[in-house]
Amino acid sequence: MTTKKTASLLLCLLMALPTLPQMLVEHPWQGKRVAYLGDSITDPRVKASKKKYWGFLNDWLQMEPYVYGVSGRQWDDVPRQARQCWAEHGDSVDAIIVFIGTNDFNAGVPLGEWYNENEEEVMAGIHEPKHLVRRLRRTPAMDSSTYRGRINIALDCLKRLYPTKQIVVLTPLHRAGFYANDSNWQPTEEYANRCGEYFGAYVEASKEAADVWALPVIDWSATSGLFPLMDEHVQYFNRGTDDRLHPNDKGHERMARTLMYQLLTLPCTF
Repeated sequence: MTTKKTASLLLCLLMALPTLPQMLVEHPWQGKRVAYLGDSITDPRVKASKKKYWGFLNDWLQMEPYVYGVSGRQWDDVPRQARQCWAEHGDSVDAIIVFIGTNDFNAGVPLGEWYNENEEEVMAGIHEPKHLVRRLRRTPAMDSSTYRGRINIALDCLKRLYPTKQIVVLTPLHRAGFYANDSNWQPTEEYANRCGEYFGAYVEASKEAADVWALPVIDWSATSGLFPLMDEHVQYFNRGTDDRLHPNDKGHERMARTLMYQLLTLPCTF
């Protein structure tokens, strides 16, 4: 083959590359039924945006949304949302996405621990007859007054209700000021909450749930690119003056596009 013909062939291949993923890869979440649990950023009644991230995903992938997010809710509301979803749709849901946690930080919910640890007797034997030995045993801390305890309770509930389903946790987004009124005045994440914890500690705790509960966690705090602390990023949020907590349509579209590609690496059904 001549150099000219080789160059022409390579040019044709390069021109075709943008369409190859669509031709060769079907998105595993295409046409699936997905339940969304969360807070105001998921709640369809909150008017900071005309379309939420789940609406964009429905447009692009025909992912039918079952939305249960409620404004102001924290991780301790996830079991209620999950049970409502089960009551209305039963086992017909393909997957569950949980996006919550920013209100736990704002409310100053203590981080707590993942496990309770106690010494117990257990039967054991390695290259010897089994016999009673004393060993430390840890069990999930089901403490509704702490952040990790609430995650334990919620994911225990979800994994029992939906043992065969994909469950995905999304970390909270970066947050700046939200000043609704004198009784709802939320400073930026630059300030520690009343427990003395910074916002990043709650993001890290959400990420830790992946190892504790054997499920995928997508770090939306990092991958979404939304950073409301900068004036340049006000374009992605409701209002620069008093609401840099809730993304607008442009923000939700960016979130959705990020999530669409992240979900490409995960099976929706098993």
